[in-house]
Amino acid sequence: MDLFQVKKQNEAIPLAKRMLPQTLEEFVGQKHILGEGKPLRKLIEEDRLISAIFYGPPGTGKSSLARIIANRTSAPFIYLNAVESNVSELKKKIAFAENHFRMTGNRAVLFVDEVHRFNRLQQEYLLPSVEKGTLIFLGSTVQNPFFAISKALISRTLVFEFKPLSVEELMAITRRAIDDKERGIGKPGLKFTDSALKKIAIASEGDARRALNYLELISLVVNEPEIRDVEVENIISHTFHYDRTGDEHYDMISAFIKSIRGSDPDAAMYWLVRILESGEDPRYILRRVLVHSAEDVGLADPMALVVSASALTAFEMVGRPEGDLIISEAVLYLATAPKSNTVYRALKKARDVVKNYPREEVPQHLKDSHYEGARKLGHGEGYIYPHGHEGEIDQSYLPESLKDVKIFEPAGVGYEKILKKKKEVDEK
Repeated sequence: MDLFQVKKQNEAIPLAKRMLPQTLEEFVGQKHILGEGKPLRKLIEEDRLISAIFYGPPGTGKSSLARIIANRTSAPFIYLNAVESNVSELKKKIAFAENHFRMTGNRAVLFVDEVHRFNRLQQEYLLPSVEKGTLIFLGSTVQNPFFAISKALISRTLVFEFKPLSVEELMAITRRAIDDKERGIGKPGLKFTDSALKKIAIASEGDARRALNYLELISLVVNEPEIRDVEVENIISHTFHYDRTGDEHYDMISAFIKSIRGSDPDAAMYWLVRILESGEDPRYILRRVLVHSAEDVGLADPMALVVSASALTAFEMVGRPEGDLIISEAVLYLATAPKSNTVYRALKKARDVVKNYPREEVPQHLKDSHYEGARKLGHGEGYIYPHGHEGEIDQSYLPESLKDVKIFEPAGVGYEKILKKKKEVDEK
């Protein structure tokens, strides 16, 4: 095969594949676990691996790190992709590792890519070998292992979380791909402005694979010696990555709600737009807004619930994109309203009382007396009808054993100031 054929074959391989880091020195990102002196780096450098799970979003280096480990370790490295494998193949790989341990006393490394694709039973085939220490298990997953991986397997491994790469890290990766004459773009004289590389990095949202794919696409279709941000914008649109069933869904909604609870309208609107532009169902957002108008604003501003309910009704009539204004009004109302969790606390306290106190019979004077024969049973006897009575009525509405229990404790915020003062007067 001549050099021309080698070059042609190399160009057929996607840039993201060609630029995979070969060594720890080439690896970019994850300094919190792979920086100088960090435990995982030391374990790799000293070839003293332990069973572990690499968890994080796509394109953050989980599989790349496994390949680097494969090149460095003296132990046999066994690769398995959970998408392409089955129980039979998994058993064969485990049997190979077990046999190697019996023959040499040394452990093999079994790396299972996308281990979350295995069901619980398949995952637990790994348990005996991991527990006995006859193999080193490494797994990668984009899903939270504390939900996607068997608890028994989790308890026998360390979990290392991989973070999305920063804009600066992605720019460093794309610069290397432009400059690398052997594995990189390989287009003499091609230049990207810093602002163009920054646009690519932002659009890639922490994913090195996406950044390199964008870089390769732009270098193929733009016939300019220097590529600027305007050319980048013309080719790639910034669409947010968002998995409705994964961690990002829950994390982003959590950030949205916590921003409302923390009375930060800027942050609340930022997360709202991130969620909307990622394709989330606006009705889901409005349902969360409804819940938190009662949970986090509550009686400090009772209108919050009215505004939220009206927003849901109005949105159903209007839809998107104009309906985004309606959602925004509700969100800004909640974010700037006084906050109180009195409703939440009262409900929790009432549930605690019901759970922890004996179940009492409804007091006689509170029982239903509207049916024939109720009076003969003494139901309703002694009940005082409040209307028409001036001043306060000395009448209990709780069972005798609960008369001193306090469930509703208003805070001194917003409308609850009035409620608190009234309660203090009533209790005197």
